[in-house]
Amino acid sequence: MAFSFLRILIYVLGLVGTSLLLPLGVALWKGETAVVPAFLVPMLTGWGVAVAFWIMSRRRPRVFDVQHAFGTVGGIWIAICLFGALPLYFSGYFPTFTDAVFESVSGFTTTGASVLPDVESLPCSVNLWRCETHWLGGVGVIALAVALIPLLGIGGFRLIKAETTGPDKAKLTSLIANTAKALWFIYLALTAAEALLLWRAGLSSVDALAHAFSTMGTGGFSTRNASVGSFGLPEVEWICTAFMLLASVNFTLYYRVLTGRLGEVLRDSELRTLVALVFVAIAFATAVQCRSWDSFGATLRAAAFQVSSIASTTGFMTDDYLAWRPAAQVAIFLLFFVGGSSGSTAGGVKVIRWTILGKQLRNEIHRIVHPHEIFTLSVNGCAGREAFVPVVASFVVVYMLLVLATTFAGALAGLDVFTAFTGALSMVGNVGPAFGQLGPTSNYGALAAPLKWFYMFAMLAGRLEIYTLLILLGRVCFIRRSA
Repeated sequence: MAFSFLRILIYVLGLVGTSLLLPLGVALWKGETAVVPAFLVPMLTGWGVAVAFWIMSRRRPRVFDVQHAFGTVGGIWIAICLFGALPLYFSGYFPTFTDAVFESVSGFTTTGASVLPDVESLPCSVNLWRCETHWLGGVGVIALAVALIPLLGIGGFRLIKAETTGPDKAKLTSLIANTAKALWFIYLALTAAEALLLWRAGLSSVDALAHAFSTMGTGGFSTRNASVGSFGLPEVEWICTAFMLLASVNFTLYYRVLTGRLGEVLRDSELRTLVALVFVAIAFATAVQCRSWDSFGATLRAAAFQVSSIASTTGFMTDDYLAWRPAAQVAIFLLFFVGGSSGSTAGGVKVIRWTILGKQLRNEIHRIVHPHEIFTLSVNGCAGREAFVPVVASFVVVYMLLVLATTFAGALAGLDVFTAFTGALSMVGNVGPAFGQLGPTSNYGALAAPLKWFYMFAMLAGRLEIYTLLILLGRVCFIRRSA
């Protein structure tokens, strides 16, 4: 088992090392020679170790114990975050290794909570790497590895199940590698489309690519201190709004559209709930914030952007929602509990879970009123899905327990209760901004180092849907007790 884990880990790190070619190329293009070694050294190290390991182990049988898939995925994600922190730390723009790891974890988990007060002081290449970590972590590094590395096809479905989100996980094709390739092709196509649109709307090529990475990864890192709002371009804001919502939709639905199964998409319970939720939230925020008909257009744009940003757990900003009227702030606050769709790049509890619990609540009320009738739970037009209820309910309970534990950690570190609670919701839900001292115009740099490490755990647990990291910790504790 140890050898199989090491094999997958080294190849995945080699793949992440390859992704450093992009910021390295930008550093050379922009003349940022001081940070070239920060990308070159980790990249060559990752390649060297991967090649050496392949040469030494190519004759060994390619086996994988699927029973250890969750622990393997958790361990690999921790290693990826540490590896991704190396270019940030070596660049010299992060004062401590803790800050570099926090930024890396926030990037790969698509949280977007930054420790930096001035991101515009960073070289273009470092900013691009920050945003690229969102893109890599969005659909999943392991899903990319399964698509590109044939040996990971052994046990690949279990690995992807441990990495992807949602209560119902299924293959799109008979081969899991083809499923991973299909998802990444859709992801790449949407990213390229957004980058092109942003570039045509007036952004530089690097800014367009960086924000496309962050948007499709629903991360929130930006190359500007004031986020997307700093560009002052309404077209850019609408493009980002549209793609934030597209990224929060289950990617399997795009595959079904491409394969001519539009009817299945239109019957999807989660998509219908997500569309209704976003529409209502935007309409409510616009109605509350609009002060005159002349300001309607700007108010609608600001409301649509902020609602889409929080609902998709992206965390971009064009307006400070803490300055909004209280009722509009409540609408934003409630979105912290929801999240995007399962199988998307968004974080949070996921819309499908609340949909299932809502339908079960409706059935329970009907049973009280009509005790002799039989009611069933239907999801996506399929009846008899009652088995999802205990699974979903137990996840929500564990999710909220982690939020409460993270709230307690924040309070111990000196945060006020509301800031600690919304910060916990943001970390576990991979949102990025919160309320109070951690609002959309603030950053996480001033937090104590122990709290930053706890927040890293919360971000990773939220991205891997809690159980994966808990299983890994359980196995580590078991090994220690056995020793």
